[in-house]
Amino acid sequence: MRDIDCKQITETVSNLFQEACVYLPEDVLAAIKQARQSEESPVARDVLGRILENVDISSKEKIPLCQDTGSAVVLLELGQEVHITGGDLYTAINEGVRQGYDKGYLRKSMVHQPFSARVNTKDNTPAIIHTDIVPGGKLKISVIPKGGGSENCSRLTALPPAKGRQGIIDFVVNLVDESGSNPCPPIVIGLGIGGTTDKTMALAKRALLRKVGEPNPDPEVAELEREIMQQVNNLGIGPMGYGGKITALAVHAEVFPAHIASLPVAVNIQCWCDRHKESIL
Repeated sequence: MRDIDCKQITETVSNLFQEACVYLPEDVLAAIKQARQSEESPVARDVLGRILENVDISSKEKIPLCQDTGSAVVLLELGQEVHITGGDLYTAINEGVRQGYDKGYLRKSMVHQPFSARVNTKDNTPAIIHTDIVPGGKLKISVIPKGGGSENCSRLTALPPAKGRQGIIDFVVNLVDESGSNPCPPIVIGLGIGGTTDKTMALAKRALLRKVGEPNPDPEVAELEREIMQQVNNLGIGPMGYGGKITALAVHAEVFPAHIASLPVAVNIQCWCDRHKESIL
């Protein structure tokens, strides 16, 4: 059994959110640079150039990449041999969010009672926490500051199994087409397939953590990702909706077995500012 103190978890979460909101991951940066090289539209290339300028300023000035520093999404892989000491795990995470958003001067966007008064919680808590229990004696913490614009474009459906592969493609492509410029393209598409409705939504969110452009190890799933990517980029929405052939940087699909009567499918769209950061304790 390995002990991990809550104070270490709080400090780690605080640092991860501050860094994720300021520094774009290298794989995302490389994908945007590649998109600018391959984009044919002069306007779209200019937009991608301004995005890269924004990334550079953010890094140098240590200011957020985007004013929307998001909901605090935390994904945990908790080793079954880990013992959390000094307090409650989720309380420690929320304290890390509270400290990180305060120290980093990050916008607090969470509101109480979302259907009525919508009073700001003033510290960006509570975090949205997903926990998987895994073998071993380590705790992996992944954070996603998830912006409202892209999250609002996410969707869930339960397709008849007969719709099959083509039904999934049509659902994703139609959603991106309807979303237009709202999720701030070029986007990363997290796609969950299978399980139950709650499981497939979690799969779609977790898919956003994969290195941009890294295909699913299953060749059949990788081919599905490739075809969706091609059709999405044929829509002509382009960077920030100004037209062009680069609407998506990547499609990342995760698949789970499903009931014989079900084909649940979820899409979680991420904006160009594909912010995430991980640490292993």
